[in-house]
Amino acid sequence: MSGYVLGFGEIDAMRISLCGGKGAHLAELSRLGDVQVPPGFCVTTEAFDRALQEAPPIGTLLDELEGLAADDLAGIRVRSAEVRQEIERLTVPADVAAGIAEALVLLGDRTACAVRSSATAEDLPGASFAGQQDTYLNVVGTAEVLRHVTRCWASLFTERAVSYRLRNGFGHRGVRMAVVVQRMAFPDAAGVLFTADPVTSNRRISCAEAVFGLGEAFVSGLVNADVYRVLDDEVIEKTVATKHLALRAVPEGGTREEAVEPARRRLPALTDAQVVHLTRLGRRIEEHFGGPQDIEWCLTGGEFQIVQSRPITTLFPVPETADGDNHVYVSVGHQQMMTDAMKPLGLSVWQLTTPRPMAVAAGRLFVDVTRILAAPQSRTAFLDVADRSDPLMGDALRTVLGRTGFVPASTEPGPSFPGVAQAEIDTDPDVVTELIGNAEASLAALEQAIRDRSGPDLVGFVLADFEELRRILFDPRGNQVITAGMQATWWLNENLLDWLGEKNAADSLSLSAPHNVTSEMGLALLDVADALRPHPEVVAYLQHAGDDFLDELPRLPGGAQARDAVLSYLGRYGMRCVGEIDITRTRWGESPAALLPMILTNVRNFTQGAAARRFDQGVREAWQKEQEVLERLLLLPDGEQKAADTKRMIDRVRTFIGYREYPKYGMISRYFVYKKALLAEAGRLTAAGLLESEEDCYFLTLQELHDLTLTGRRYDEVVRDRRIAFASYESLTPPRVLTSDGETVNGRYRRDDLPSGALSGLAVSGGVVEGRARVVLNVADADLEPGDVLVTAYTDPSWSPLFVQIAGLVTEVGGMMTHGAVIAREYGLPAVVGVEQATRTIRDGQRIRVNGTDGFIEVLGEP
Repeated sequence: MSGYVLGFGEIDAMRISLCGGKGAHLAELSRLGDVQVPPGFCVTTEAFDRALQEAPPIGTLLDELEGLAADDLAGIRVRSAEVRQEIERLTVPADVAAGIAEALVLLGDRTACAVRSSATAEDLPGASFAGQQDTYLNVVGTAEVLRHVTRCWASLFTERAVSYRLRNGFGHRGVRMAVVVQRMAFPDAAGVLFTADPVTSNRRISCAEAVFGLGEAFVSGLVNADVYRVLDDEVIEKTVATKHLALRAVPEGGTREEAVEPARRRLPALTDAQVVHLTRLGRRIEEHFGGPQDIEWCLTGGEFQIVQSRPITTLFPVPETADGDNHVYVSVGHQQMMTDAMKPLGLSVWQLTTPRPMAVAAGRLFVDVTRILAAPQSRTAFLDVADRSDPLMGDALRTVLGRTGFVPASTEPGPSFPGVAQAEIDTDPDVVTELIGNAEASLAALEQAIRDRSGPDLVGFVLADFEELRRILFDPRGNQVITAGMQATWWLNENLLDWLGEKNAADSLSLSAPHNVTSEMGLALLDVADALRPHPEVVAYLQHAGDDFLDELPRLPGGAQARDAVLSYLGRYGMRCVGEIDITRTRWGESPAALLPMILTNVRNFTQGAAARRFDQGVREAWQKEQEVLERLLLLPDGEQKAADTKRMIDRVRTFIGYREYPKYGMISRYFVYKKALLAEAGRLTAAGLLESEEDCYFLTLQELHDLTLTGRRYDEVVRDRRIAFASYESLTPPRVLTSDGETVNGRYRRDDLPSGALSGLAVSGGVVEGRARVVLNVADADLEPGDVLVTAYTDPSWSPLFVQIAGLVTEVGGMMTHGAVIAREYGLPAVVGVEQATRTIRDGQRIRVNGTDGFIEVLGEP
């Protein structure tokens, strides 16, 4: 064959750049003796390049495409159509056409063919371009094949393909098109096979879909498919669809719809034995390619033929283990309010921070809780803690435990975990102030000791300092304080509900508790607004200012005072940011302009002295609630004892609950010191040619960075591979619970006490409020007015300044003691967390009712 056309026998899996994903995979499959693939050849990307070189106007059109924004739908529609029309008008170069004609002779004169697009970015583990280019069936004759080759080339520029590339950062010139031409299969049945369940991600369950005739019938939505699920060579679930139509090839070329005779419409397209045989073929293909596959197949004359196999890119990866046993993992991100993917440096820093071993999957951290669940005593205690903090996680764990034998019972005692044993510590405010003082002294010592270090000495110092970080973070007295605050909260809620019918009484009793560094952060930003508000020129300038605004402010009337206020705030809170547990995230101190929208909203919505008034109001309301509760208790049988016990627990909550937010603040403060020093070192490594850019250090672990400074060994290929992998991880949604079978389990609320149409969640801050829903996915995009209800995926401390502006909170992720819940209670905001799909179900601008006492949301009306 010519250099522009390669037979399957000349192609292997390494020739994706020449033959595209589909072509390379099909050629690889054709070498497997037990897998049948219709014979064919590939028109290579070199032929595509050659054809485009002979049409200069296409280059100009591609330049115009590159300049479009992803949301410019009209521009994409017009420009992509122009590119397609220009390509379809091309005459296939003579030597390319000759190569295609020669290959067609080998398939058989006038043989019907399938002509299929095979893009170089298609069917790759890190990207899902499936279905974005075109396939043409039952194409007969050389002239028609040539015409459809140009149509496949043009399909690289469909609107959906262009939009996808623009959204995901793929250049239009960097993606090229090959074309697969195969002998046409005329199937009795066809469909797809997923070697992992696409719904649950369970790797042990295969899922097959089947229709009569050609598979394009259900791909295009023409008919419903039969669905089979197979586990261990047994069909465990089968749904047979009513199939009124089938798509068939016709002798003169092309396809047509045919009615299925009434007697066959409810018949399965495959027998159970055929389904099992198909799934065995799927496992063989999966083993060959090293991961779960999405396979297209045809059944002709009782034999299966494979016409495509590509990786399933939507599955959440499974942590690697070597023992072959079953494992159950719980998400760290759902507890830390950070479910985004983390870069390798961030993962390694967090793993060095925590004493509990953690597994990594798709840039997220998970804790293996198999041993805890296997031991009856620790299982009961752990499920109780899970139910309190995140009922969806507790339900997901019970779902897994309901699988007979998945977690065998053990007589060995399970490992301990915090929050179970009763906290034995006196209610002494001095303990909290001493803990904070020790942490601040340790941080000051770190800042002094890390100065002027570089190279292996610096990175080695940072690695060694994690011992001090852990000493401060996990101080036994600090853990006792946090546990005591949580247990006192639970005691108050449970007993005051029993004695007085008060739901979530601790919410009101903990308003404006002292030492809550995160709620203080939100109030402190109100004070910054106070410094700006009297200076209209400053406020006007900041409406459009960039990151250099601090340098420009002193030139304006009142600007020096405004600059000092912002710098003072950054000195206290500049280490914070969205996703702050990932050390690689940009901090406020690195990009102060991130604060401007929140500061300006405070200027607009509040008056001078709002912070002090708000805090004082919380103190008054908490004291008034305390007096009311104690007076009511005294009227009950044994009321004096109940009142005395309650007073003791109220004092315990107000003394200890604020410290709950401090250890993380101290940890993040330390991270920022590390980060500034490590970035300076990355700058030196970049100048020395050992890194391509400073941010390359984010894609190395801290240990690898140390090795780089010691040995000078470059990690260029590692960094490139990890950048690509991270881009694919960002689109995945981590589950609350993940099993070693790959099953993702998120749990559900099992309630029958909700109003019709209500969305269920976890009540974390009492009260009921109605307001306009503001669905905010990025804190930088928040545009809030007093009375609004913030609806978002999750919040971490960087969102706290917004809490002074809202009337209620709804999040998809969270628990009783996670950030959003703690700060909502501190500010007296009704809040419901753990509301599945809240940001998709609730539309921005709708009027909603948030019931933070009973844990549900009602949509009241449209904007």
